[in-house]
Amino acid sequence: MVVHVGLLPLSSSCLPSLPRLPRLSSTKHRTFAMAVVSEDPVREWILSEGNATQITRISPVGGGCINRASHYDTDAGSFFVKTNRSIGPSMFEGEALGLGAMFETGTIRVPKPFKFGPLPTGGSYIIMEFIEFGSRRSNQSVLGRKLAEMHKAGKSEKGFGFEVNNTVGSTPQINTWSSDWIQFYGEHRLGYQLQLALDQYGDSTIYEKGQRLVKSMGPLFENVVIEPCLLHGDLWSGNISSDKNGEPVILDPACYLYKKIWYWYIHYFHP
Repeated sequence: MVVHVGLLPLSSSCLPSLPRLPRLSSTKHRTFAMAVVSEDPVREWILSEGNATQITRISPVGGGCINRASHYDTDAGSFFVKTNRSIGPSMFEGEALGLGAMFETGTIRVPKPFKFGPLPTGGSYIIMEFIEFGSRRSNQSVLGRKLAEMHKAGKSEKGFGFEVNNTVGSTPQINTWSSDWIQFYGEHRLGYQLQLALDQYGDSTIYEKGQRLVKSMGPLFENVVIEPCLLHGDLWSGNISSDKNGEPVILDPACYLYKKIWYWYIHYFHP
């Protein structure tokens, strides 16, 4: 039995290298880059590297609970911009790298990231492709196949983890590389969440039970071949949509390399 697990290095043979901070020059060959702080870095980028000569309209976009989202209409097309007035660029760095990694697999549709950086008054922003969503839900069997294709395309030679730590919502997610999936998942997923719960609520009973689970996971995966593959990392209904042609779109990732059991797709999407 082969189990595909998610945690993908962006420098793997299947994905081209993505930019690392804070390289600001030679953006011609980069999907996106972090910008220096200007008075209005979003407007500045759109009117230069975004190839627009004028911004015709800025409209708020609803649906988010952490960031402010806006739709920028220009004479060169539309852009989607998220801003956060209290969190620095590290959160949007993780999002940009995750979107870029998924985009480069050429499998399922995701918004292409262009640039992220700090705001002059504090906080940060990210500029990405604007995708016009359709009125109907995407076909779930197509979604399943596209996700499976992405997982198969996004392989890793570095093991389980990601190039940067990122966030699930506003909760930090640790992605330190590990060659052992059981160790990675026990320490950086279950263990980390258990510690957060203990620190916030002081419930030692839950923590101790969780630690016993972490220590007993090994035998559950005996004789199972675990392969790292790229995952979205925060895939729930609010992060799944469809474009105007009905093709599935996924967004707001918290990417890493993690295991996936392929029969799950068969039974879930083809009952």
